[in-house]
Amino acid sequence: MAERVYLFDTTLRDGAQTSGVDFSVADKTVIAQALDDLGVDYIEGGWPGANHTDDAFFESPPALSNAKLVAFGMTRRPGRSAENDPGLAPLVNSKATANCLVGKSWDFHVDVALEIPREENVAMIADSIAFCKMRKEEAMYDAEHFFDGYKANPDYALQCVKAAYEAGARWIVLCDTNGGTLPHEVYDIVKEVSAHVPADHLGIHAHNDTENAVANSLAAVRAGARHVQGTLNGLGERCGNANMMSLIPSLILKMGFETGIKEDALHKLTSISRLLDERLNRAPNHHQPYVGERAFAHKGGLHVSAVAKDPTTYEHINPELVGNRRQIVVSDQAGRSNILARLEDAKVKIEDEGKIRQLLDDVKKKEHEGYSYDGADASFELLARRSIGQVPAYFKLSRFRVMDDRRRNAMGELVTESEATVTLDMRGQCYMRVAMGNGPVNALDNALRQALVEFYPVLKDMQLVDYKVRIMQPSGDSTGTDAITRVVIESQHGDERWSTVGVSSNIIDASYIALRDAYIFKLFSAGEKSAD
Repeated sequence: MAERVYLFDTTLRDGAQTSGVDFSVADKTVIAQALDDLGVDYIEGGWPGANHTDDAFFESPPALSNAKLVAFGMTRRPGRSAENDPGLAPLVNSKATANCLVGKSWDFHVDVALEIPREENVAMIADSIAFCKMRKEEAMYDAEHFFDGYKANPDYALQCVKAAYEAGARWIVLCDTNGGTLPHEVYDIVKEVSAHVPADHLGIHAHNDTENAVANSLAAVRAGARHVQGTLNGLGERCGNANMMSLIPSLILKMGFETGIKEDALHKLTSISRLLDERLNRAPNHHQPYVGERAFAHKGGLHVSAVAKDPTTYEHINPELVGNRRQIVVSDQAGRSNILARLEDAKVKIEDEGKIRQLLDDVKKKEHEGYSYDGADASFELLARRSIGQVPAYFKLSRFRVMDDRRRNAMGELVTESEATVTLDMRGQCYMRVAMGNGPVNALDNALRQALVEFYPVLKDMQLVDYKVRIMQPSGDSTGTDAITRVVIESQHGDERWSTVGVSSNIIDASYIALRDAYIFKLFSAGEKSAD
């Protein structure tokens, strides 16, 4: 039987301390339900009494089937009893199943930050844990700055954690609060502590200030700790906390430990990672281990050729185990294997060997000009289908003109207005449309849409959801203003999303090329016939 490790997710508390992150009650509820569905053992929902959001969340917490809801707080204040401490009252009166109390374990902090006798700090830890243990199913102690405290004064640090254990704490969580401890130190110290506190009561809470939070957590488990704290996508103050998206599969797939996450639930990791980013309205880290979009992407021709024979040549696990997928990237480093794999993924069949070689040459030529099909799969598919004549001539652009007018309105306010005029040929006739927009690209999009929806109503509800610009300096002498511009546009229609790319020395022209491909890809995907 594999040994059991208990997973404690603190995204909703410690993760909320990330700069730029602000969870609503609805966010907390959705994320907690997803974590519970995944199978984590503990979900730290926040700090009751600290802010209105956490108060509202604990007042009406979501129903959990697998996890225990944890309320976070501090040990009692100096000079007060635990029963009369205003900070502990919201914790024990909350609807949480367990309490996690943070307390000092570094004598330096006791002397300088608290300015109290060291014995009083130990009493505060013991009293608070005992009080919460009487009122809740479980009480836990977060030994703040434990590793720094242990290195400075091991006897006092041990005195603090032993007081919590003897008072009834289910878990003694050793915190690398400054994130400066290295894996070999964590292993040695956890081993030493386990001689005083049973290892099956020890936990680890690691911060990532040296990029070692995951490594430190795994080192602590190797040394005997059986409780691991972390956050989704490594959220947390400063450089973040240990990333649960890496910890969970490493513990299960690499180290063979049992957790509350069953084998048939491990595939939910990727979707939960992306759910968090969606709730925070931020771009995901495509290169995040295990769950990132590029975590199993193969670009070099040598790699792709080997992966086509056996994926284990360049993949440490099957990406489907964590809900991810293999991706073959097409680029100027591509070989024949890349092209074949990408064509198969796009369900494009090209049997003519000469056309395959020509497509490879076209890709390399385009990328030399500044194109990148790495993040523009729709444009690559169109390039491939055009090479075998599969893309209808839906419309032809005769010309476009975009004007910006910066002026003061009748109220004396400075305004900038954009206007676009487009002329398209469809069914042998000329169609001209004029539209205003919030900026030149939006105006161009509006004018094109007006002309096209008459023949292709499917485009009416298509949306431009992301727009990225990259300026690339041309080779040779350059003043910096004659650079090449690459535009990548992400479009959406319902649940369908696709990306297209355009390149030109003119940013509006590059935007038009990307917009054109976005429309054409949607029309082709919808099975539309040419308007001619």
